Amino acid sequence: MRLLAFLPLSWLRALGWAFGWVLYALVRSRRHVVRTNLRLCFPQLDERRIRALSIEIFIRFAQAWFDRSWLWHGSAETTRRRLKLGGAVAELQGEAPTVIFAPHFMGLDAGWTALTQQVPRRFTTIYTNQANPVVDAWVLAGRRRFGLGRLFGRIDGVKAIVAALREGEPLYLLPDMNFGPEDSVFVPFYGVPAATVPSLSRFAKLGRAKVVPVLTRMTKTGYEVQVLPAWSDFPSDDAEADTACMNRRLQDYIDTMPGQYYWVHKRFKDRPPGEAPLY
Repeated sequence: MRLLAFLPLSWLRALGWAFGWVLYALVRSRRHVVRTNLRLCFPQLDERRIRALSIEIFIRFAQAWFDRSWLWHGSAETTRRRLKLGGAVAELQGEAPTVIFAPHFMGLDAGWTALTQQVPRRFTTIYTNQANPVVDAWVLAGRRRFGLGRLFGRIDGVKAIVAALREGEPLYLLPDMNFGPEDSVFVPFYGVPAATVPSLSRFAKLGRAKVVPVLTRMTKTGYEVQVLPAWSDFPSDDAEADTACMNRRLQDYIDTMPGQYYWVHKRFKDRPPGEAPLY
């Protein structure tokens, strides 16, 4: 990955395109997951479109993986040139407690890099340790590359995260995956009940923070990192209703670039009591 960082972006993207096709062809179990997700969430699409979208997802996945070479090992000038931060960036200025809603688009690491490099604040996020200690150290070093970013482990608990949030350190939160039935609520995602942690609502409430969505789109020249205006009606007194609201708004974001969302994840792995498995 250190060596790949020196390649032109067009070469890296071509390498990702080829490797994405290999993954699509060989990793049958994950291909089944992607197709199942797409059929559940986009029942209006025919099988030809499902296949084309599935291929795009594997290609984007591979391209985003190889892009971590220059994100974590390229020059600071290269990352700044390829990461275009725009939109309501003023929402991230100052010291107001802020929870950043960062959905699992393929460029999530590019979004984090852009914020920590280009916005003069100390950002925090929640990190899950990697099983391989060498990979774990590499990922941690890459995500700590710019700024003063702090990565909290899930074992650190809520108190430390909320304390940092109240002190003005924005929390880069990715709550849109299936993290198990514990502490989750079943709310609709594209009309299908999905186990979803209500952490966006809870952290916003505990930290007395505003919620600012940040969306990262892969482009031919790198990534566009778009900061959206803060949600004016969030959080409420009902965490489950807030979580359902989060999923509805997430659907609108995904609909603008469905091929760049992280559909390789078993989003509907856990089912409400009595419902059959979907995979």
